[in-house]
Amino acid sequence: MAALAWLLIPLVAAIGAGLWGGWVSRNRRSIEDGTELAGYSRFREAMERSHSGG
Repeated sequence: MAALAWLLIPLVAAIGAGLWGGWVSRNRRSIEDGTELAGYSRFREAMERSHSGG
């Protein structure tokens, strides 16, 4: 019976890891890249202005 318990521990851990991996890699359709790309372009423009002004 003790051997069965020691075999169930890695099995439960593997199932948990699979569920967690599936949850992390799911598609997040509610987040759009447009706002992130706009923020990045504003950041680049600000960095170019700070370097060209000095």
